[in-house]
Amino acid sequence: MIKLKHAIIAMFAMIGQFAYSQTSTVSGVVSDESGTPLPGATIVVSGTTNGTTTDFDGNYSLSNVGATDKLEFSYVGMTAKVVAVGNQTNINVTLEEDAQALEEVVVVGYGTQSRAEVTGAITTVGSEEISSLPVATADQALQGRAAGVTVLNSGSPGTAPVVRIRGLGTMNNNDPLYVIDGVIAGGLGDLNPNDIESINVLKDASTTAIYGSLGSNGVVMVTTKKGRRTGKTVINLDSYTGIQYSNQRYDLLNTQEYLQFAQDAFGFTPTSALSQSGNNTDFQDALFRTGVMQKVDLGISGGSENSDFRFSAGYLDQEGAVIETGFERFSFRANSNFTLGKFKFGETLAVSFNKQNPERNLGDRSLLEHAIKIAPYLPIYNPNNLQGFQGPSNGSDGQDAENPIRVQTLGEHVNKSSGIIGSLFGEYEIVEGLSFKSQVGLEYRNSSTNIFRPSYNDDSEGGNTHSSDFAAITRNSGLRKSIILTNSLNYSKTYNDLHNLEFLILAEKQEQSDELLNSNSQNPITNELDQVSNEQSFLESKSYEYNRIGYLARLNYNYDQKYILAASIRRDASSRFGENNRWGTFPSVALGWNIANESFLENSSINTLKLRGSWGITGNDRIEDYRYSATLLSNFFYPLGEGLATGTTPGGLANPDLKWEETTMKNIGLDFGFYDGKITGALEYYNNTSNDLLMDRPLPGSLGIHSGVVTENVGSVETSGFELNIGYNDFEGDFTWSANLNLGTSSNEVQSLGENESLSGGSFEGQNISRVEVGQPLFFFYGYETNGIYQTQGEVEAVLDQVPDDKGEVTYNAGDIRFVDQNGDRKIDDQDRVNIGNPYPDLTYGLNLDFNYKQLDLNMFISGVAGVDVYNTNIYDLEGMPRLFNAGTNVLNRWTGPGTSNSVPQAGGADENFTLISDRFVEDGSYTRLKNITLGYTLENTSLEKYFSKCRIYVSGQNLITISDYSGLDPEIGNPLTNDGGSRRYELGIDRGNYPQPKSVLLGVQLSF
Repeated sequence: MIKLKHAIIAMFAMIGQFAYSQTSTVSGVVSDESGTPLPGATIVVSGTTNGTTTDFDGNYSLSNVGATDKLEFSYVGMTAKVVAVGNQTNINVTLEEDAQALEEVVVVGYGTQSRAEVTGAITTVGSEEISSLPVATADQALQGRAAGVTVLNSGSPGTAPVVRIRGLGTMNNNDPLYVIDGVIAGGLGDLNPNDIESINVLKDASTTAIYGSLGSNGVVMVTTKKGRRTGKTVINLDSYTGIQYSNQRYDLLNTQEYLQFAQDAFGFTPTSALSQSGNNTDFQDALFRTGVMQKVDLGISGGSENSDFRFSAGYLDQEGAVIETGFERFSFRANSNFTLGKFKFGETLAVSFNKQNPERNLGDRSLLEHAIKIAPYLPIYNPNNLQGFQGPSNGSDGQDAENPIRVQTLGEHVNKSSGIIGSLFGEYEIVEGLSFKSQVGLEYRNSSTNIFRPSYNDDSEGGNTHSSDFAAITRNSGLRKSIILTNSLNYSKTYNDLHNLEFLILAEKQEQSDELLNSNSQNPITNELDQVSNEQSFLESKSYEYNRIGYLARLNYNYDQKYILAASIRRDASSRFGENNRWGTFPSVALGWNIANESFLENSSINTLKLRGSWGITGNDRIEDYRYSATLLSNFFYPLGEGLATGTTPGGLANPDLKWEETTMKNIGLDFGFYDGKITGALEYYNNTSNDLLMDRPLPGSLGIHSGVVTENVGSVETSGFELNIGYNDFEGDFTWSANLNLGTSSNEVQSLGENESLSGGSFEGQNISRVEVGQPLFFFYGYETNGIYQTQGEVEAVLDQVPDDKGEVTYNAGDIRFVDQNGDRKIDDQDRVNIGNPYPDLTYGLNLDFNYKQLDLNMFISGVAGVDVYNTNIYDLEGMPRLFNAGTNVLNRWTGPGTSNSVPQAGGADENFTLISDRFVEDGSYTRLKNITLGYTLENTSLEKYFSKCRIYVSGQNLITISDYSGLDPEIGNPLTNDGGSRRYELGIDRGNYPQPKSVLLGVQLSF
């Protein structure tokens, strides 16, 4: 027994010695995603009380750690991480911000609110989501990220997207209000996406009515990154390089097919020498290219106990997928904040320099339309022609399509801009809970357009089909200055730990001025000078002033974080309205019930359940200046005796009763969350009615008013829809993942147009494509329904009564399009036009998937729309056959006799085959797109750690897969461009050969040190 006892003691001693030999001391650094050390972070051996915390520099050291142990790292506001020890003695950990913690405080107008206290419809998009896409502007990255927000991007670099919040509510300006760090801005084009901390989209009256006259289209609030008061200076470098391209093409006739088509369809044989050269040019391939894109962003941030700062610089260079298109931006930002006792002050300042080479067009045709129409036997270049390009000759080639490569590359077209946006604020706490804040904001923007086109002649036959005998020079410039002064008094207090009260009163004034200078001239002598002269010159300048003043009172109250009341009233005056209605009043009220905080839900799996509703009125004053006033136009010539006298005429009729467009918003929402935030979501229903919409009423010509119209408040539109956000988050273990889905529906209907029967939108070939009409959605496609092709003349005579012309010919014959006679009067005319499509989607959606395994991360982002129609004018070029142009291969299967085709009509048939707006050109534009896929790897526990606190490399692809039945190059149709580089407002869904969204692949690195 004594021997056994000694043996047992010896065994336990050996076990103890073995266990002791397997423990060690583990040390390292705990930091956040930017590389900033986290003081006070907790490190604990799982399942034990053995733990420690990090020091001021984020360092820690923990002894008695076994090889089989796991360490739990945690920090307030961060997602906890568990790491297996193994044979490691140095473990550095990067903690990510907790998604739930980030949502606890959101930025609203003129302040912040706890997410639990928010009664309005707000969607927050974080910095990682914004910077995950290689986009030039942050509003492009909003696509698919927020329910109820529709974003239509253009493929042309530097072109602003179309952004709509909760659909269309007016036939006038539907753009949302943009607010950057409290400063109202004209857009996000100058803002570096990497400088953004978060974007909050405000969508209902509870959140937008505080902006009064500016809030009816929703508000996009941007908060830029600030420094952290950790005592450490952190440097972040984010850079990528890659390519973008477009591999979609229309299937066009080659030279052999084209020549046969010319003879068979039009009885014409091209006689130019080039037509027999055997050349076969693919103008589409020549137009597109693989463009290089690169970005470098450098940020320096830090702070101490009483101050913080962040400075950044960024460079973006993006070559477009179309030749000679691109965008370049230099951006600089400085943000700082200081605290001196009860006084806080700070500033934000951003400077940017932009340069854009846009897509050009001539003859009101897009580059793609030129590429479709031009004869394929023509070469791109001919050194014997002036400027070295080759085009057709009317007589010998029988057509006049332009060389798209010459259109895009000859001369130059450059848009430049420089901008400053910033603010300076001071805030003083008068007594506990009561503070006064004053802020002045500035937006300054200088822009210019320089166009130079030298003389040229593409006609090698000695003609002048496409030529210019002179150099053309255009110089346009613009200057905008906007200053906003805001003074506010805020009181916040909690009584008896139950009654939480916040009250804000505010006064705000905005002064804005715009100056424009436009000039152009010709130079018939030389192509060496690109400056404006007096030769055939035009010169004009314009200036505008806009002033707005407003007063706001807002009350936020909640009882024990359960029952919430929010109310506000704003009074605004705008210089854009008549003296009888210059002031407007915009109230809102909202109620909320935090059901999850009730005692009957204690200890349940429900951690968030909030019911909320809001009502309010918002305004829209974004119309042209001075429309309430009678204007004068000069340089009119009147016959006086035997000569002409220069005179002035009224440009428009005064309307002192002109007033605001007003939108009454109603919203009901339900927020929910289960299992400690693993499942989260929100459901919304909204109904908005816009009244007093501004419209032009025709005037009798006898009044002598040059414009022929007077602007009045007569229109009304109702918009409604549902929104859903739902997500699942698994943040435990080595493998974590999350999935977040958002859906948004929107429909609108015109309620009133006053005395107007209808309004017209975009046009094509002399007819209007879109229309505004009572009982219909805004800007629906208005045209003729079709029902195949007339196969015999007997079919024509069975449905139509036709009157022969003086040549004995009738309009429709066998082989022509069968248009539906809607009213049965046996003729096709304007009375047969109906709604043939809606350019606004019924549903928008986005799905974001994140996967993480140790140092490996994968993100997939899918976006799309459903229930949307596109009017594809390219079908006119591909299948219209109005006269001899190149075309799509479908024309080889055109109607040539009974039974040959029931979709493509005969060549040279009725003009109506291609001139009438019809559903022949309308297609389903629904699509699902893999918007982004990114695979990244973060280097940890390597020799690089002595140089970098974070090193992540990643490869990313954008727009790689698009699923759609649309026959065009891209179903996402943004605003097309006009000849002057502007955009055609309210041409949503009309594809005129628009610049397609490119695909891109890039390689990037993120460093912190």
